[in-house]
Amino acid sequence: MESAIILRHLTTGYRLKGKDRIVSKDMNASLISGQLTCLIGPNGTGKSTLLRTLAAFQPALSGEVSLFNKPVSSYSNEELSKHISIVLTNNSHIKNLTTYEVVGLGRSPYTGFWGRLSEQDHNIIRQCIQRVGIEKVAQQAFQTLSDGERQKAMIAKAIAQETPVILLDEPTAFLYYPNKVGVMLMLRSLAHDMGKTILMSIHDIDLALQVADNIWLLTEDGTLINGTPELLCSDGTIQRHVVSEDIEFDTLRRTFSIKLP
Repeated sequence: MESAIILRHLTTGYRLKGKDRIVSKDMNASLISGQLTCLIGPNGTGKSTLLRTLAAFQPALSGEVSLFNKPVSSYSNEELSKHISIVLTNNSHIKNLTTYEVVGLGRSPYTGFWGRLSEQDHNIIRQCIQRVGIEKVAQQAFQTLSDGERQKAMIAKAIAQETPVILLDEPTAFLYYPNKVGVMLMLRSLAHDMGKTILMSIHDIDLALQVADNIWLLTEDGTLINGTPELLCSDGTIQRHVVSEDIEFDTLRRTFSIKLP
């Protein structure tokens, strides 16, 4: 199996006035093509910072991110737009566009300066809309969609971009539980059926453990632990870093329950 992204001793954070503010450090891991990887960890451990670093939105403090055996820093913006697409949680700023037009923005790396869509582009857009199941709202104004429909539209836009790697920052945030499950299963299907490399941050740890092929766990001290859900459940990693005195964890089912008095 091919590694699409490899982290080598990666340290992320911010350089402010000549001083480094380290968020997470010395991370070594890889993302495998055709697999869904979930990024979990407490608030403030640097999940969003890591995603931005992988997408080359901000530089690493040290170490390297390798994208298909080349440093991600060596790619031009145009090259990156054809290799990595990213879906952010906050898309409320998009207005006065239909759902179809928003998905069509994913074709911008291929449409040239004038942004004219060919018939092939329109076919790809329609296929992506159908893939995520939002045909009924394709001509509806994007700002009128529900949260779940918006997230599906943004995922369709990422698919339309035709990148081998898709990064998502909490795509299930604020969604009704059945919609969370639907989005997770759809992303897993994209990875398995289309060979996409998908990394998504998520706070629903039980969902991640049941659906993901691999888990990246950012701990409170800024280190990264990675492995299959089976491994991290069986070796005690989840119990050490997630379970508290108020929570019980079923290793076999990979589910949590609250200890009620």
